[in-house]
Amino acid sequence: MKTKLSAFILLFLMSVVSVNAQLDRSIQPKPGPEPSITLEVPSEFELKNGLKVLVVENHKLPRVTYSLNIDNKPFSTGAKAGIESLIGSMLGNGTTTITKDDFNEEIDFLGANLNLGINGGFARSLSKYSERILELMADAAINPLLTEEEFNKEKERFIEGLKTEEKDIDAIGDRVGDALLYGAKHPYGEFVTEETINNVTFGDAVAFYEKHFNPNNAYLVIIGDVDLSTVRKQVKKYFSDWEKSIDVSTTVPAVNPNAQYTQINFVDLPNASQSSISVKNSVDLKMNDEDFHAALITNDILGSGFSGYLFKNLREDKGYTYGAYSRLRANRYGAGSFSAGAKVRNMVTDSAVVETMKEINRIKTETVESQTLKDAKAKYVGNFIMGLEDPQTVARYALNIKLNNLPKNFYTTYLQKINAVTADDVKRVANKYMKAENARIVVIGKGSEVLENLEKTGIPIKYYDKYANAVDKPVFSKPIPSGVTAETVIASYLSAVGGKDKLQNIKTLLNNADVTIVGAPYKPKAVIKAMAPNKESMEMIIEGMGTVMKEKFDGATGYKEQQGMKIPMTEDELSNKKAEKGLFTELYLDVANMKLETISTVEGKDAYKIIVTKGDDVSSRYYDVETGYLVRTESTSEQQGQSITTTFDFSDYQDINGVMIPHTQKITAGPQVIILNSTEVKFNEGVTDADFN
Repeated sequence: MKTKLSAFILLFLMSVVSVNAQLDRSIQPKPGPEPSITLEVPSEFELKNGLKVLVVENHKLPRVTYSLNIDNKPFSTGAKAGIESLIGSMLGNGTTTITKDDFNEEIDFLGANLNLGINGGFARSLSKYSERILELMADAAINPLLTEEEFNKEKERFIEGLKTEEKDIDAIGDRVGDALLYGAKHPYGEFVTEETINNVTFGDAVAFYEKHFNPNNAYLVIIGDVDLSTVRKQVKKYFSDWEKSIDVSTTVPAVNPNAQYTQINFVDLPNASQSSISVKNSVDLKMNDEDFHAALITNDILGSGFSGYLFKNLREDKGYTYGAYSRLRANRYGAGSFSAGAKVRNMVTDSAVVETMKEINRIKTETVESQTLKDAKAKYVGNFIMGLEDPQTVARYALNIKLNNLPKNFYTTYLQKINAVTADDVKRVANKYMKAENARIVVIGKGSEVLENLEKTGIPIKYYDKYANAVDKPVFSKPIPSGVTAETVIASYLSAVGGKDKLQNIKTLLNNADVTIVGAPYKPKAVIKAMAPNKESMEMIIEGMGTVMKEKFDGATGYKEQQGMKIPMTEDELSNKKAEKGLFTELYLDVANMKLETISTVEGKDAYKIIVTKGDDVSSRYYDVETGYLVRTESTSEQQGQSITTTFDFSDYQDINGVMIPHTQKITAGPQVIILNSTEVKFNEGVTDADFN
């Protein structure tokens, strides 16, 4: 048997070699025939309460998906903006007859998924559990467990989230950009604030659910291993009790007109370590327009991926950013939009604006190369075909045909229309929808570093605050009062926090802190220890996981440890650690290496900015003019070819044994934001030499 098997393997290998020998690898294989797209036409029925149901039977796999869509027209909520998100976050967490824990445990036990929000929901399960999941979905939609206690928890979480976004460049960019593009009172332009959330009561939220979460304009799309007659009975059984609400039809208001001329809309964000750039204009583009498929290809060529004009210029050629992209969005209410941009280093903000506009004008004036057009089409064809494997995609296609008044063959002829796009179509569509001459270039950045060069572009600049209100041009520096020097500023700081004598008597420091890593699902605790002159220890602990990260320096050697891997500090790191003196930097600053540069604004308050030079390292320290406290430090380093500015913000100074210590530190390094809130600070106790081993 072994001999026969070996002979078979040898014969197989010889046949492969023979076939390979006949292949001419210098000749590119010919493409296969264009794939034929076949989409099942849904069966449809409607319940008396208005719920419209679309069913596609697919028995290839024993699974079923349910997609519920509440198709109300967009409307503004004004002084109670955010009410829809508050009530939506409470849906899908139990029913009036099933507790939250029991509800979630049963779904997990069945190996299913079920999610609900104010705009609908999604559920998926094996077909043998499909009826029970449908029953749970209906129960959660019709009889949600809404309690004031849960509402208050969601409200607190929401407000906490808003606070973390207060200085987030992406959140500010989206808020200001949409408010200026659509209008702050338009459904797509209004924004949520802590004030609007606090305006919402539990009664308001429940009333909103009862009025707007209803079957009047609802669609349920069912795809998978189901039988039409059976599933029709199940839907009627579980959803017939869903009562209609009063008519909630509204008229969608018109969007703001586009800018009369190209302009920069600038928002000063003093703590920004990079700038956010977004070129925007509104468009009237719908999925049933003849331009739709050409618009997809045109946007792809400009900036929907690594091969786009924007990416190749701003990332690959100039190295301004990690990525530059564009988006052309259709909207059935006439509120579509075009946007293009990137996040870039402060020092190249003006250049990035110029290059972005250059690429937009390029696609409007130059004929796209045939290979570029061919590649863009091929990508769309591949993505479209792969998407058909996902039941959720198929459900969305079925619903799109209904909601967007599309012809029934819209998706079966999709690839034909993509492949029919010509170079002339690309130029025509770019000129129609990418309005560089009427664009708002929304820039969020550190005005003191970027504004002077932005003014040199010659593009008119208008100024706004973080909530899209027009403001005057910010003032970045003020005259320094007579007699104030770097030395007097440092002396004022030392006096304000307790005096030299007290600081010099502190030999060890213990700081226990709660840590928030913005965007991370966990909240670690930090134990930070220090011993004069320069010993340091930091441990990060996550409940249930123990210590997940360490950094130790004993005055001579040091290491970093993460996930069990210990990495010795580099020579440069050791050199920097050894050069540090004492626990309070200001006690040892050399006046000869300091320069009082200006009075800047930090968090709305005046602060003296002192430049500190140590060899090749240059950093900035900011001291509050009124209190004398240190409120910010800034330093810049090169990481992987990019300049990264790290900012430490200090606040919440509290008295510890006669010394004022900041209890909140916010660390911003590029896109990463970490907040430390001290829970315990001790001097001269709780620290030994062994802590630094």
